[in-house]
Amino acid sequence: MENNINEDLTALFLSMAGLLASRGENPYKVKAYRRAADSLKSLQEDVTQVANRGELKTIPGIGKELSIKIEEFLSTGRIRAYEELKTPLPVAVREWITLPGFSEPIVHDLVFRLGITTWEDLEALAQSHLLQTLPGLGSRGGEILAAIQEKRSTYEEA
Repeated sequence: MENNINEDLTALFLSMAGLLASRGENPYKVKAYRRAADSLKSLQEDVTQVANRGELKTIPGIGKELSIKIEEFLSTGRIRAYEELKTPLPVAVREWITLPGFSEPIVHDLVFRLGITTWEDLEALAQSHLLQTLPGLGSRGGEILAAIQEKRSTYEEA
């Protein structure tokens, strides 16, 4: 049976939308992935042909970011952002979600984008005030640092 790229990308974008929604990501981003999936599903030609003509952005719902992801899929057979999304958080950092202002998407970003994987690294990031540059954490710097230090002392005593 022939492998249908349009169907593969449709399924991938729907899966990404579901994962983003389950993590409480921006609802507009979730909607963008679903709209792109709908457009790819109803596309009358192979998306590879559209990409070869440089016309991905003419597909309804496909803008710059999603066209880059489609190109990545066409050239590598995968989308790095999807691989990161479906990778569960390591056990060692799951408790970070309980820190003031933190959520699973924020912790996911810290681990997979910034490489922060220990309480020590997280505390150093908070002390440097770089943590406060993340959306939703700006005004909570002192509160976050205190919570990190409290959790660290609990782990060091155990």
